[in-house]
Amino acid sequence: MEFTAKQIAEFVGGKVEGNPDAKVNTFAKIEDGKKGAISFLSNPKYTHYIYNTECSIILINDDLVLDSPVRPTLIRVKNAYECVARLLQMYEAAKPKKTGTDSLAFISPSAIIGDNTYIGAFAYIGENVKIGENTQIYPNTVIGDDVYIGEGCIIYPNVTIYQGCKIGNNVTIHSGSVIGSDGFGFAPKDEGYDKIPQIGIVTIEDNVEIGANTCIDRSTMGSTIIHKGVKLDNLIQVAHNVEIGEHTVMSAQVGIAGSTKIGEWCMFGGQVGLAGHIHVGNRTFLGAQSGVPGNIKGNETLIGTPPMEPKAYFKSQAIFRKLPEIYKQLNELQKQIEELKKK
Repeated sequence: MEFTAKQIAEFVGGKVEGNPDAKVNTFAKIEDGKKGAISFLSNPKYTHYIYNTECSIILINDDLVLDSPVRPTLIRVKNAYECVARLLQMYEAAKPKKTGTDSLAFISPSAIIGDNTYIGAFAYIGENVKIGENTQIYPNTVIGDDVYIGEGCIIYPNVTIYQGCKIGNNVTIHSGSVIGSDGFGFAPKDEGYDKIPQIGIVTIEDNVEIGANTCIDRSTMGSTIIHKGVKLDNLIQVAHNVEIGEHTVMSAQVGIAGSTKIGEWCMFGGQVGLAGHIHVGNRTFLGAQSGVPGNIKGNETLIGTPPMEPKAYFKSQAIFRKLPEIYKQLNELQKQIEELKKK
């Protein structure tokens, strides 16, 4: 599939600088560009690559000022990063989608499967499962009894969705993820621990994406809820009865303890850890490796354990590095004070 700079500019609402008939048929990073590829420039750190790249077309921001002429055809847009995302979505949507059921898949006679679906080899579809139109279930995936999956979903290989869970429309779940495993509930007693049965489910609303090897536990009662538009990276742990608000995003290795409520439009860096039974308000931004022991009001950017404003955090870290020297000085001062007392 091939497109000209003029066609692309019309699609993204941009302005062409250079040859409007320049053609591309693939994407490339600006530093690894080749003839026939389109790339983008949005981070100023990569500006120097534009002068040597072999890409045929580059999307750039309206306000970018170049020091000298460049070889590629340029398309100026308001937001280059956003525009390349739209182009990638269009490119992905144009790919042919698999349909049909592999002869090696197992589908319970009581399951209801929508039109234009794909079910790969060795997939298991349990009793009373409902799967919507245009959904793809890749090989080795297990869909437990009474699960509901909406339309336009992609469930990649080796995903397990336990019984009773509900998945909305246009949800993507990447390989190795487990939806609806038991919440970590045990009651201590003299002889050890009694397991508390986890009789709830997981509910995932529309337009959610879940990364590889992420685990979302079923609730003790009721439902663990992932609201619409949430994006979870790989290797995230969401415990029982957690609720994640709309359009919140989390990087890899975030861990959320049970019954914690997280607001809308939050952003968590990698390895953030949250204690259980707390509330995090809307638009909370947590830096990587932050540890959250208590409630956060929201509309804050925080980092560290416990979280604090970035300026205070980095000042504290500068002092922390000097602690051995400060400790030595305190000991010397203490000795001097003791000597003065003796005199």
